[in-house]
Amino acid sequence: MKIFNYKRVPYAEIRAFSVHILTASGSFLAFLGVVAAAEHRFIDMFWWLGLALLVDGIDGPIARKVRVKEVLPNWSGDTLDNIIDYVTYVLLPAFALYQSGMIGEPWSFAAAGMIVVSSAIYYADMGMKTEEYFFSGFPVVWNMIVFTLFVIDASAATALTVVIVSVILTFLPINFLHPVRVQRLRFINLGVFFFWSALGMFSLLMHFSMPQWAIILFVISGIYLYCIGAVLQFFPALGRSE
Repeated sequence: MKIFNYKRVPYAEIRAFSVHILTASGSFLAFLGVVAAAEHRFIDMFWWLGLALLVDGIDGPIARKVRVKEVLPNWSGDTLDNIIDYVTYVLLPAFALYQSGMIGEPWSFAAAGMIVVSSAIYYADMGMKTEEYFFSGFPVVWNMIVFTLFVIDASAATALTVVIVSVILTFLPINFLHPVRVQRLRFINLGVFFFWSALGMFSLLMHFSMPQWAIILFVISGIYLYCIGAVLQFFPALGRSE
């Protein structure tokens, strides 16, 4: 009988594998979100998605710091990250949109189908990121899009239009922001992202009953995050240091 000898496992490997476990924990957060959405507890679902977004935001920098790719070359953190991202960024938000019936029948079903299919194709694109770490095409952050639709209590026409436009933009060479990795206007971009996130948490605490001024600020900051990548693409000198 072989007994596992933990002393033979280098500390660097344990530390690196712990980062993979952190990334994989997003799948459990997604499962909790599925349960909540199935029971129409959408507030709880978005809290779980928020935690998943937090995990996704911190695991990359930690992985680079502990050199996961070098220490564990046979384990693909990128593949694991894509799997978790597809579930939390795409599948669960699409399911929530369908469950809510926001767009009505049969369009909620059709919208969810467009989201999951177009996003699956997008994840197969090897050139989804530019040299400046922008996303080329809408980066299928459906968790943010669907959350926004819930916050503003979007009409069926508005929700369907946003879904269709975003699906089309998935396949167009238009840049979208990665708020952490893009260096141009990074301080402003991060500030707007954290401001949008704070308003989002406020909305959840208020059970989607925010005052009108807060909704307006939430929408404006969301539009900034949605459009600033294209603005920086069409004005390449903007935000560059001399």
